[in-house]
Amino acid sequence: MSPFWSGWVIALIIFNLGVTLFLFVWGLKVKIPTEPDGTSGHVWAHGVLREGVKNLPKWWIALSGGMFACGFIYLALYPGFGRSKGILGWTSQLEVARDTAANELTLGPLMRRYSTLTVEDLSRDPTALGIGQRLFIDNCAACHGRLGHGNPLLGAPNLTDDDWLYGGDGKSMLTSIEDGRRGVMPPFVGVFGEAGVANLANYVRSLSNSPHDASKAAAGKPLFTVCSACHGPEGKGNIAIGAPNLTDHVWLYGGDIKTIEETIRNGRGGVMPAWRTRLDPQDVRVIAAWVYAQSHGHAVLSP
Repeated sequence: MSPFWSGWVIALIIFNLGVTLFLFVWGLKVKIPTEPDGTSGHVWAHGVLREGVKNLPKWWIALSGGMFACGFIYLALYPGFGRSKGILGWTSQLEVARDTAANELTLGPLMRRYSTLTVEDLSRDPTALGIGQRLFIDNCAACHGRLGHGNPLLGAPNLTDDDWLYGGDGKSMLTSIEDGRRGVMPPFVGVFGEAGVANLANYVRSLSNSPHDASKAAAGKPLFTVCSACHGPEGKGNIAIGAPNLTDHVWLYGGDIKTIEETIRNGRGGVMPAWRTRLDPQDVRVIAAWVYAQSHGHAVLSP
């Protein structure tokens, strides 16, 4: 803290403590003029209500005095009075460093052992899953939800089913978390026109045996040749490029006609950020293990 800001903080403390202490002491000594009946002379309701004058209760005086004493003791013991370090020399940085060191003593050996195991093996370790779930909630739940059920508004996939854009094995999950993913669905309204978009959306619905307009689907089938370059001739997707399978009932942004038309018309751009620089490799591994467990039938969930 610079000398200027240190002086500014000190001045604010002295001013606020000085004013409040003065008012506290003055409130104990001030004499309020009273009428012979002990009231201030202020009346309401044509004299029915009269303002009385009483000394401050002793419990209030003791409590307020104690609060002032606590404030002065705090400023003496801890940093807060400008650049003063306080008698105890406490800092939040030292406390964090101490707690981090204690946590490392507890978790360090465990996490180092986890680094030697595969994601598939870790997915059966309840302790690893408990750590992975907490790390998932802290880092991934903002997009995928606390339980990993995804968010169609963000294009964040459901991680609890067995449908994977880039592969559901442990190695693929580690790659997704550490390096991120970037999915691009280009817009096609300029290629197919609005009528073609509607026809193609119905054909896409037909691939999963979802309700659709059969005549429009028939008209859209030839157009799908363009889409097959990524999604495959049968629409089963391509995990090498993250093209989703269109033949199941799993939808990244929603599977109704309107949403599919929006996807075809304007395209989509999904981004999974890379977490390599934020998370340690062991953290990534236990997160991947927790995600793997949710979709492979042996999940361990804690409250």
